[in-house]
Amino acid sequence: MPPKPPLMGRDAAEALALQAVALIVADEDLLPRFLGVTGCGLDALRERVGDPDFLGAVLDFVLESDDTVQMLAESAGISPESLLLARSKLPGGQVEW
Repeated sequence: MPPKPPLMGRDAAEALALQAVALIVADEDLLPRFLGVTGCGLDALRERVGDPDFLGAVLDFVLESDDTVQMLAESAGISPESLLLARSKLPGGQVEW
């Protein structure tokens, strides 16, 4: 039987997504890519940073790249799999098993 994934609530998922925002904003390569993919500008990013739907989109962006997943996981001190779990706790990330 595989090990159970770590427990994570919605608050922890939102906190991890906020760490992802900080990582993206601080990275000169990630920020323009994020803005281009999401279509939002810096003002919209500031306005929506507390929106759970937006935070889910942030984690979607992170999960699109193995390098970005690894960077955030290392920065946050978590396993890469924990990012998938965090995504599942935010709107639009629920997985049907």
